[in-house]
Amino acid sequence: MNDYLIRALGFNGNVRAFAARTTETVGEAQKRHNTWPTATAALGRSMTATVMMGAMLKGEEKLTVKIEGNGPIGPMIIDANAKGEVRGFVTNPQVHFDLNSVGKLDVRRAVGTEGSLTVVKDLGLRDMFSGQTPIVSGEIAEDFTYYFAVSEQVPSSVGLGVLVNPDNSVLAAGGFIIQLMPGCDEETISKIEQQLQNIEPVSKMIERGLSPEQILEVVLGNNNVQVLSKSPVQFKCQCSKERFGVAVISLGVQEIQEMIDEDGGAEAECHFCLEKYHFDQQELEGFINEIQAQ
Repeated sequence: MNDYLIRALGFNGNVRAFAARTTETVGEAQKRHNTWPTATAALGRSMTATVMMGAMLKGEEKLTVKIEGNGPIGPMIIDANAKGEVRGFVTNPQVHFDLNSVGKLDVRRAVGTEGSLTVVKDLGLRDMFSGQTPIVSGEIAEDFTYYFAVSEQVPSSVGLGVLVNPDNSVLAAGGFIIQLMPGCDEETISKIEQQLQNIEPVSKMIERGLSPEQILEVVLGNNNVQVLSKSPVQFKCQCSKERFGVAVISLGVQEIQEMIDEDGGAEAECHFCLEKYHFDQQELEGFINEIQAQ
């Protein structure tokens, strides 16, 4: 079943909502980085939230999220765009703990409870929008909820979940974001709060086979969801040999010559997808000629 996300309205336009199934997407990240279960849950929750934030953008706009806590997994960096493409990595992927007191993967312990969540949006303008809030729980969903409330002044509820199989593969992943629009009345707010208190974990809904549409119906109530659009979600990296070539050229003649003299070539690896790109001596000499011709 392919991953996708939906954009929707609820309560006659008083609520903006997003929901996504990201099982295959998070699974791809798990395989590429060989993450252990707790790290998989932390990265998967973060990727799910970020790809839904990407759905709030338009055209060629994109965003980067950095979650930097004081836990052992170290910083996580996730990129997403308005097309449902997302990529991400965690600094220390082989981190895992026993389940916490409520029987869940101990993401809080892996991420840490002190640090920051930073969002940088590239909206195609001269200056980028940047917002940062402190980590409030390390459970990721609460940290994004706090970010929306403080940095973007949008009252929101974020639900995220990842279930991992005994062989470390991803069983289920997904999430939702509910946002109150200006002028939303107290009765609607009260209904949503009541629903949120009674729903099962979003990862369990995904495991049971609920679609993003059905998840929003559970959260907002039956016949109360107006789906605006649906789009595919996938792990997709933006790296290429050409981009790494530009980075090599930026190092300058002396450093490129050292690569030729010492190693007879160069190899670059993408942090996001772990793809390797090799530049032989002839290619590096071509870069030097290109610099000197400028």
